[in-house]
Amino acid sequence: MPPTRLSRRTAAALASLATAAAAALTLTVAATPSSAAADCSGGYVGLTYDDGPNSGTTTALLNALTSAGLRATFFNIGQRVQQNSALARAQVSAGMWVGNHSWTHPHLPQMSSQQITSELTQTQQAIQQATGQTPRLFRPPYGETNATIRSIESQLGLTEVLWDVDSQDWNGASTSAIVQAAGRLQNGQVILMHDGYQTTIQAVPQIASNLASRNLCAGMISTSTGRAVAPDGGNPTTPPTTRPPTTPPTTTPPVTTPPPGGDGACRVGYTVSAWNTGLTASITITNTSSAAVNGWTLAFTLPSGQTITSGWNASYSPSSGAVTARNAAYNGSIAPSASVGIGFQATHTGNTGRPASFTLNGTACTVA
Repeated sequence: MPPTRLSRRTAAALASLATAAAAALTLTVAATPSSAAADCSGGYVGLTYDDGPNSGTTTALLNALTSAGLRATFFNIGQRVQQNSALARAQVSAGMWVGNHSWTHPHLPQMSSQQITSELTQTQQAIQQATGQTPRLFRPPYGETNATIRSIESQLGLTEVLWDVDSQDWNGASTSAIVQAAGRLQNGQVILMHDGYQTTIQAVPQIASNLASRNLCAGMISTSTGRAVAPDGGNPTTPPTTRPPTTPPTTTPPVTTPPPGGDGACRVGYTVSAWNTGLTASITITNTSSAAVNGWTLAFTLPSGQTITSGWNASYSPSSGAVTARNAAYNGSIAPSASVGIGFQATHTGNTGRPASFTLNGTACTVA
């Protein structure tokens, strides 16, 4: 007997239900990070993505992260949250954390206190309305900050988050270069990436593999320290327990151990992001010797006209000319082949060049 023939209407309805069920299953899988047990004995790092949400990349980035079992912090621009509220909700639904990245991504140090407050509060409101959550983390655009900005952050209950490693995805870095940058992350450190580049999305699986090979896990960013910690709010397996200092320490500095081996025992990477009268410099110090460095100072001479106004992950003295950067309480030890990221914001009078040379504990470093 031939099979009973379904009416066109019934067949169409069944097909529609099947399609919806498949879509629902796909969405459920994509929105659930891997539940496989992970070895986090190496500690936690903070994966951060700025400048979203974006209609062209956010969904793909979320799918890549959840497929790899990673969680990350998205520092969103308020205007884009207002325009793409469903994507902001998707970030939270996928298990990500959401922070404030200002309303229009301006150069905040060039704005009045009232304008800065407006940039932050509008974004707080937009994210709260879109996700039901009020951010407690803030990343200033371009990493530009000062005492006025930090005061406004404090009034709004926000913790400032900068970064230890810059992926350079904003500067055209390839997928392999982004993966290599993430490979420098150490326990408690934070990497800067962006929601907006295919190369960044394509780097996610390799970043996950690299972290797993070093027993590192993707964590949340502490509202107390601005550092990466376990997602349950626990502390990193090693300090820091304090925020990066913005003024030189008043206590006696630790005894420093020079890297052995002379020239080539250390390497310094130096990148600059400049605008009309200011700049931010990101510095990566790598110990290329075979022995650990315990306590460090990095000496360099700023080009004429540059004056440091604030910094992170080190103290800087004096603010111009021949400058010495001294380690913070939590990053004084650099293991062989390990790196430390520091940086500062400065004003300039036209010369945005970099120092010609660097010495670590008195030993000349190669410059990348």
